[in-house]
Amino acid sequence: MLYDCAIIGGGPAGLNAALVLGRARRSVALIDNNRPRNAVTHASHGFITRDGVTPAEFRRVAYEEVLRYPSVHHLPTEVISVTKKESIFEVFDSFGLRIQTRKLILATGVKEVFPEIEGFYTFYGKSLFNCPYCDGWELRDQPLVLVSESPAIYHTAKLLLNWSKDLLVCTNGQAFLSDEQKERLQSKGVVVMEQPVAAFIGHHGQLEYASFTDGTQVPRVGGFVTPRFVQSTPFGGDLGCERTESGGIQTDGAGRTSIPGVYAAGDSSYFMPSQLIFAAADGSRTAASVNLDLTEEDFNEC
Repeated sequence: MLYDCAIIGGGPAGLNAALVLGRARRSVALIDNNRPRNAVTHASHGFITRDGVTPAEFRRVAYEEVLRYPSVHHLPTEVISVTKKESIFEVFDSFGLRIQTRKLILATGVKEVFPEIEGFYTFYGKSLFNCPYCDGWELRDQPLVLVSESPAIYHTAKLLLNWSKDLLVCTNGQAFLSDEQKERLQSKGVVVMEQPVAAFIGHHGQLEYASFTDGTQVPRVGGFVTPRFVQSTPFGGDLGCERTESGGIQTDGAGRTSIPGVYAAGDSSYFMPSQLIFAAADGSRTAASVNLDLTEEDFNEC
């Protein structure tokens, strides 16, 4: 079977793209390995009508809605390679299945690379998070820690003051903060520590202390650790898609990449902001571009 569009990735971008294309009566292969990046999260926030939903429930409802459309086929498998032959794409999975499609949406998202700090994963998704917009409300007015090795640490620290004034900012041995920035933060009551963080300490997922290599331990009950984001799959590069300076797949703002017939949606094309509602909206917009391009091709056929 030759599909109108194959979507690699069953997160909010891929799911919403499948919904729009299914409603447009397009044949869709929705390929999903069932390893969502937000699986560790206890609840997702900021998506109207779904605020506080668990990732598992979000996916359950989304698939229930998407698969109402008979032209959308869910393929729960792992893609290992993608090639292009003239105007047709071929997607191969780990079982040797070949999926042929006219258009391809890469909605594979990104992987988070966190600083290597002992104990981090014990608390991640429970009392340590990476997105203030997603989890800041739940940690409001509590003693928080921010660990970041990014030059954006100053901006993030200012942002976090909206949720808590009791803030410890840690550069983890990096020197991204200027003297002026440190003074400005300290004037707001923020404690700045530039020595490396040795460990997070606590019990049953609840953070109690941030421990430093000089032996200092600072009581904290939660906080945020900024990851570095990288593409979760090599498919965009394999197909020759241009990248943005931050490493995302470059698009024209409507999902089209530099390779005709290849589209990118959600976190694959931009790394921040990384929220369900942005990814879903981008999936919808990208699907509309796919449908428009298919419509033009079909209408102009001799």
